[in-house]
Amino acid sequence: MTNDVVVDLGRANPKQAKFYASTARYVAYGGARGGGKSHAVRVQAVRGALLYPGIRILIVRRTYPELENTLILPLLHLLPEGLATYNATNHRAEFINGSVIRFGHFSGLPGELEYQGQEYDWIFVDEATQFTEREFRVLGACLRGVSDIPKRFYLTCNPGGVGHGWVKRLFITRDYRDGERAEDYEFIPATVEDNSFLLEASPDYIRMLDALPEDIRRAHRYGDWDVLAGQFFPEFDPRRHVAAPQAPPPGATIYRAIDYGLDMLACLWIAVGRDGRALVYREFCEPGLIVSRAAEEILRRTPPGERVAATVAPPDLWSRQKDTGRSMEEIFASCGVPLSRASPARAQGWMMVKELLQGDPPKLTVTRDCVSLRENLPQLLRSAEDPSDCATEPHEITHVCDALRYFASYRAGASLPPARRDGFSEYMTGGEPGRGYV
Repeated sequence: MTNDVVVDLGRANPKQAKFYASTARYVAYGGARGGGKSHAVRVQAVRGALLYPGIRILIVRRTYPELENTLILPLLHLLPEGLATYNATNHRAEFINGSVIRFGHFSGLPGELEYQGQEYDWIFVDEATQFTEREFRVLGACLRGVSDIPKRFYLTCNPGGVGHGWVKRLFITRDYRDGERAEDYEFIPATVEDNSFLLEASPDYIRMLDALPEDIRRAHRYGDWDVLAGQFFPEFDPRRHVAAPQAPPPGATIYRAIDYGLDMLACLWIAVGRDGRALVYREFCEPGLIVSRAAEEILRRTPPGERVAATVAPPDLWSRQKDTGRSMEEIFASCGVPLSRASPARAQGWMMVKELLQGDPPKLTVTRDCVSLRENLPQLLRSAEDPSDCATEPHEITHVCDALRYFASYRAGASLPPARRDGFSEYMTGGEPGRGYV
């Protein structure tokens, strides 16, 4: 008599089999909808639990209801009676060989605090483009432990969502930065045609995908990562709007535009030529700078012979601080960086940016070494509440884009008059001479 338990994990399609066999540290699967992504997660997690006794596995989705319906219940159906027990309170499947699969969801800062210090051998993130890169890195820090079990981070994904940019960079364009190694990342593309089981069960599924709006169809039907569903600036085209590194053209008017907070200083240097076309030719982005240090860094990166017509900034910098009675604008000015106030109207500012992206050649180009702007601008998504505005999440990509918005609104004549500070002398020397000045 034997106590062996037989587990039927079904038959994998070729793309799923490649996903299971990958030895890369980070493995992403999918691209198009219908490729069998969630099924691949369930099967691979159970395979790991059986192959490596004592393994610790984490499976994450954005919300718990998504997790329960697409992963927990179907995965439990794969397990024969007696192989594992499920603790619904702790969301853990505990196997008789000591392996554990934990199911978790991730919601902003509480999620970061929850996962800090935890250790897992394998981590799965289903629908990875619903997560920011920061959240991906927080979870990645949990991929550790003293066991000799190979450490794996599995992701499934479709184009679109707040995480589109970092997933595309790491797995599609493979544009790696310091500390990232190309051999650690593998992408396995799959479309609905790869999932014969779905096509047999739901033959109308392809027709449903074909009926989607053009941009969403290209993304979800074919896994096109160059089309971002919900993209706020679909007109941004690197072939038209990105230029080689270059100096400002002779006779150009130089502007600086900043977005400032302790979480990030983003500063752009923009040259407007005699033909009215704008060139973003330098950028600086750095978190954790107090105002005086921010001003110092801006001045240090502005060559002595480069005359700046205006440094455009958001109007909240004119608000006086309760503890000192001074505004950040005053501190910037005292440190040698006087500011010009931009309009707070978000929708109007974004429309001005869209205007700059028009034309052939376009009215705005960005040099290739302005990495943050050229990468983040096309990642901005439409706001779910206001189609004339962009979403404010993921927040880390908005700073440098907001700086461009302030410049665009200022150039379009939407700037506000300088705030009076010290009476007559300040009023008489602050800004362009208008009717009030005369």
